[in-house]
Amino acid sequence: MSAGTGITADAITERLRQTLSPTVLDVQDESAAHAGHAGADGTGEGTHFRVRIACQAFTGKTRVAQHRLVYDALGDFMARGLHALAIELA
Repeated sequence: MSAGTGITADAITERLRQTLSPTVLDVQDESAAHAGHAGADGTGEGTHFRVRIACQAFTGKTRVAQHRLVYDALGDFMARGLHALAIELA
């Protein structure tokens, strides 16, 4: 667990599994690559993530609506310090 935000790739993975039941899901913590950037908390963990995801809930929705589903699922993570989330639709 990150000393700063307490947010981990495992926690994000679990949340997205619970809320969206994805068929494809890969979550990577890229925080270390963003040291010194806006939103970095100095720990190198828990602030910048990349999510590759596909799920049935995306069917028929625009890209913006698909991204909104992911952001909505992770809203409390954003409030706790998740600064950047790159979403790749699989």
